[in-house]
Amino acid sequence: MPTSAYPSIAALDTVLASMPGLGEARRRQLGMVRRELESALRQDGLPGAAGGTVRRLLEAESLGPYVRLAESGALRHRLVAGGRPPTSAHTNQARLICLDLLREAAGLPALHLAVTGAPVLRPVPEASQLAALRRRLDGDLTGPLPPGRVRLTAVLAVVLDTAARSGELTWLRVGHLSEGRHALWVERRPQHGTLTPLPGAWLPLSALAREALGRWLDVREELVAQAHGTSRLWVSLRPNHSGVPGARGYPVGRPAGMPLEENGLITAYRRGRARYGFQGLLPEKLEQLRRAVEQRSGGGPEAVPGLPPSAGPPRPRGDGVGPAVPPGPVPPPPR
Repeated sequence: MPTSAYPSIAALDTVLASMPGLGEARRRQLGMVRRELESALRQDGLPGAAGGTVRRLLEAESLGPYVRLAESGALRHRLVAGGRPPTSAHTNQARLICLDLLREAAGLPALHLAVTGAPVLRPVPEASQLAALRRRLDGDLTGPLPPGRVRLTAVLAVVLDTAARSGELTWLRVGHLSEGRHALWVERRPQHGTLTPLPGAWLPLSALAREALGRWLDVREELVAQAHGTSRLWVSLRPNHSGVPGARGYPVGRPAGMPLEENGLITAYRRGRARYGFQGLLPEKLEQLRRAVEQRSGGGPEAVPGLPPSAGPPRPRGDGVGPAVPPGPVPPPPR
């Protein structure tokens, strides 16, 4: 990122670089806030002292005018239909969360600024729809499937059992599966939480998830061999590029079998929903499916009985990454 003419923004870049444990989506949101703050300074929308130090930039006297400008759309860096309309309630909420994360990283207390309009959550599937989705996935696994559909089926089965967020899914590794795939180690990384993940837990996997993951691991093995190996559970299906130009100015190529990042996982869900005819069963967003599972299970699936909620990671598995494996088979939940 180019160095800013404003010392406070240059210092903010240092703060951003020091923030660990953030998902790809959250980093994009923080980048948006950084751009907006610099734009507000250029437009003389903030007190003059806000350009000097990061503490003055992130103090309430600066953030109040910034939030009002940002919510109005005046700080958009791209035009929408030829104009700069107000930003959405979801964007407004994400912006305020990012401001508190930045203040926390800079050693300042959270402000909990009031949001202009509460975010409207998208509706989630009913219990009958989730049951129909399980039946559909179970039926699909009885026949041959293309690699993309195998991966989507495994992702959906894991979400149905664990209510894992997209960022939590992309952190999963093969070593997070127990012997026999009866349980999966999941570290919670809530979007509205702190910078560090919550303690992990072993969550039971259904017969559907065990079968879907078994099919995916076979596909994954061939893909990973092309990319010289990775322990990440979800990998890409075809070659792409990193988006970073190489020595000749062209994007650097990446083979199939590379780790799938959060944005790639979300894109795979959206495309798979349309390509494989899931529009009637799957909501538009993966997060809607996750929230449906969480609501139906009364706040999220329970950890495997007989194991402490955070049983790892004192003993790594085969790939050297992950928590201790639960002793013996874990009784799976009803399908």
